[in-house]
Amino acid sequence: MKETKFYRLISIRNMMGLFVIATAILFSSCEGPVGPQGIPGEDADIGTVFDIQGDFNSGNNYTLYTTYPSNLIVYDSDVVLVYILWEVADGVDVWRLCPQTVVLDNGVIQYNYDYTQSDVQVYLEFTIPENELLSSETDNQVFRIAVLPAEFATNKSIDINDFNSLMEVPQLKMNVLDKIDLDTTSELK
Repeated sequence: MKETKFYRLISIRNMMGLFVIATAILFSSCEGPVGPQGIPGEDADIGTVFDIQGDFNSGNNYTLYTTYPSNLIVYDSDVVLVYILWEVADGVDVWRLCPQTVVLDNGVIQYNYDYTQSDVQVYLEFTIPENELLSSETDNQVFRIAVLPAEFATNKSIDINDFNSLMEVPQLKMNVLDKIDLDTTSELK
C-alpha cells in the first residue's frame, strides 16, 4: 500500500510539472494580430536659437533686455548662451561667446549677460568715460541667444565657444527663430 501512495505522489508531481510547462509554452507562443500603424512622429527640436539687435546707451542703462518668445519654454535645467556678432569675414558671420572683453588704451569694455527662466539681459560694462564709447561698440549690436539642455552645454566633446560647430552637432536639432524685438516696456531686473 505504501508503494501505491508513492507512485501516486510521483504521478501528481509529474502531472503538475507537465501542466506548468504546458501552460508556459501555451502563453509564450500566443500572438495576436499586428495592430494598426501609429501616427508618424516628428523629431523634437532640442534647443532654440534666436537673435536680438539693439543699441547700448544711457537711456537703457547699457542693457538690452528681452523676454523669451511665447512659444519657447525654458526649463530650470536649461543653459542659455549668448553670442555676439563680432565681425563678418568674407561674407561669413563670426560669432563669439559672451562674455567678450575688449582692452583699449584708455580702459576696458565687456559684453556680458545674465538670464532667468523668463528673460535675458545683455549688458555693456566699461571702465572708460561714457563719452569715449564709439558707436561701433554700442550701436546695432547683434546677439544670438541659444537655449540648450544642460547635458549638451556641459558635454566636453561639444565646443560651445564655436557657434557654427555647435549648430552642426548631430544630436542637436535646433529650432531657429527669427530675430525678435527687444522688450522696451519691461523694467530691467
